[in-house]
Amino acid sequence: MFGGLSAGAATLILVTLAAVATFLFIEAWPAMSASTAELADKVHWLGDESGETLIATIGFLVYGTILISAIALLIATPLSVGIALFISHYAPRKLAQGLGYLIDLLAAIPSVVYGLWGAIVVIPVLQPFYEVLERYLGWIPLFAAGDDGTVSGTGRVAMSAGIVLAIMIIPIITAVTREVFLQTPTLHEEAALAMGATRWEMVKMAVFPFGRSGMIGATMLGLGRALGETMAVYMILSPGLTFSPYILQSAQHNTIASYIALQFPEANSDGVSALITMGLALFVITLLVNMAARWVVSRRSEFSGAN
Repeated sequence: MFGGLSAGAATLILVTLAAVATFLFIEAWPAMSASTAELADKVHWLGDESGETLIATIGFLVYGTILISAIALLIATPLSVGIALFISHYAPRKLAQGLGYLIDLLAAIPSVVYGLWGAIVVIPVLQPFYEVLERYLGWIPLFAAGDDGTVSGTGRVAMSAGIVLAIMIIPIITAVTREVFLQTPTLHEEAALAMGATRWEMVKMAVFPFGRSGMIGATMLGLGRALGETMAVYMILSPGLTFSPYILQSAQHNTIASYIALQFPEANSDGVSALITMGLALFVITLLVNMAARWVVSRRSEFSGAN
């Protein structure tokens, strides 16, 4: 009975995934099969920026989605690994339990709350920091100022969205990484300490090699969350459709999920089909990210906490 229930649950997951993919493809087909001129006549908001086609618009959105998610990942990954390592190997047990509960509670906060907090509290705090970045690092394209010689006065830029997304994915990466670190065999740690290693050297020789694939899997899991986030980005980012590398300028970027939320209320049937096409692109990206994570994890599954 247990074997049958387990097999049924696994089969149900695969059937659900196939059903979602089939639905997206069927609903997106009218937009994918229509000509550029026909689709532009029926969908008034498509290519509002510069008369771009559906494929070009999806390209802008894919670029913005990956850029903002990469910013979030670069900020969240080292913080998450450090927090997980402190909880698992450095903090006293009572403090570690409290910190673990606190990190887990962050995952329970709705994304709309993060969006409100980011728009009202975080952006005003970050705005002076952006001006400092532009002043001293403006020679780097990422931190360059706009045509008027200043950074965005609103702070509703890709950097702000990336920082809030980083805070949202920290609990996911931290929780998984912490459990992987805790699975490190005690004999490995004791052997390293017996050889005269300090605690940090023991971590480098025993904990990190054992948990490397698990850390990668946790990071990819957090990336999947960042790629699909909607409300927080929608409430923080000033949208735009460009391939701009300037993350401190407003009206430069947008994500697929945020763009769908922005256009869906006023979309007609053809517009909905175009938006579902964008959703299909996001589905494929997320699927590729998870497949890559599984491949990386399986490469070292024999000597890691990933199994």
